[in-house]
Amino acid sequence: MGELAVEELCAELIRFDTTNLGDGKSLLGERAIAEFVAEHLTDSGLTPTLLERDPTRTNVVVRVPGSDPNLAPLLVHAHLDVVPADESEWSVHPFAGEIRDGFVWGRGAVDMKDMCAALLTVLSRWSSAGIAPRRDIVLAFVADEEDTGEWGAHWLVDKHPDLFEGCAAAIGESGGYTVRARHRDGHEVRLYPVATAERGTAHLRLTAQGRAGHGSRRNDDNAVVRLVHALSRLAAHRWPVHLIPAVRAFLERATPALGIEVDWHDMDETLRRLGPAAKVIENTVRNSTTPTVLSAGYKVNVIPGVASALVDTRVLPGTEDDLLAEIDRVLGPGVTREFVQLQHAVQAPVDTPWFDAMADALRAFDPEGVVVPFCMGGGTDAKAFAQLGIDCFGFAPLFIPEGHDHKLMAHGVDERVPIEGLRFGVNVLDRFLSTV
Repeated sequence: MGELAVEELCAELIRFDTTNLGDGKSLLGERAIAEFVAEHLTDSGLTPTLLERDPTRTNVVVRVPGSDPNLAPLLVHAHLDVVPADESEWSVHPFAGEIRDGFVWGRGAVDMKDMCAALLTVLSRWSSAGIAPRRDIVLAFVADEEDTGEWGAHWLVDKHPDLFEGCAAAIGESGGYTVRARHRDGHEVRLYPVATAERGTAHLRLTAQGRAGHGSRRNDDNAVVRLVHALSRLAAHRWPVHLIPAVRAFLERATPALGIEVDWHDMDETLRRLGPAAKVIENTVRNSTTPTVLSAGYKVNVIPGVASALVDTRVLPGTEDDLLAEIDRVLGPGVTREFVQLQHAVQAPVDTPWFDAMADALRAFDPEGVVVPFCMGGGTDAKAFAQLGIDCFGFAPLFIPEGHDHKLMAHGVDERVPIEGLRFGVNVLDRFLSTV
């Protein structure tokens, strides 16, 4: 297989339709792309292993030997699946992998086929130059990240934990990208957030019971009304500010670079002062409970006996018990809750040599960049690997040109990644993985 530029490799990866439909279902699975990745790894002199819980839901794991066996291995994880895309909404076919206007277009371009392409490019570069990293690097290209991970990272952790033996730290998606902000005096500041924590996922199903009956008759035990009132209280509830170490450290390090002061007693005012940089932490200064799905009834003149709703609940580290107790209080009597999915929050230490090495690698290619920790508002496969005692970081470096809203691209229409950013990411990853 001939060596491809990172943008060409990214386009090739996008052309594999790895749509994850959710609820354990995938359109075509990840087998074809896993074989493609494994072939590239083999061409780089490595011996990848393909593992799968189901014949189409395939994971690829490989260990790159380091020069110093006394150093703890590092895990690098990236996922092969993508969320669905409606072709009618796109200006290009979402799986065409087009390269034009300085971008690679297609579903997964910024989540995570760009990271997969960068990793494969680094390994090919090492193979051609005869380079070995200082420590063992374990790479996991996994299935099912866009759903529960039960066919991917969580399954690997449960059934094949030996593959990650000795790994002290891990890097994965959502971190190391450019966030353009402004100093108070007007000059540009380029922040590079590195995730050292993730909010937990506690997806809830709420159920209200009532008395079924005719829609024309008075019914003071209406399940729909009970549920709607409970959801209204929950949606209106203002969750208190809770600053975990990652968010506090972001504020302590970003605000001097921006020439502003933190008002520790008024976080909403501080977010206002941060301007565009606020988007890095605005979702992680509090917990959140967002109603997303309602289900009740089957005919307009029939009051159903049961009504239910799904609530996307995100939990900051250390707050889970208090959050759930408050949810129960807000919902009130007659509404029960159960977990649809529960993955606990994770956090790694902020001040570590791992973080310092990531910051050094970023500044090597953007000397004026300001590297800051942050907490992810959503979640990644870090929640699986953290169960093995691994400190997990979000670090998928990418340079974002001015005017390009990277965060809107992920899972969005006309998703695309800048070629300049991809090449930057390769160089940063190469330096980090070679020297850490």
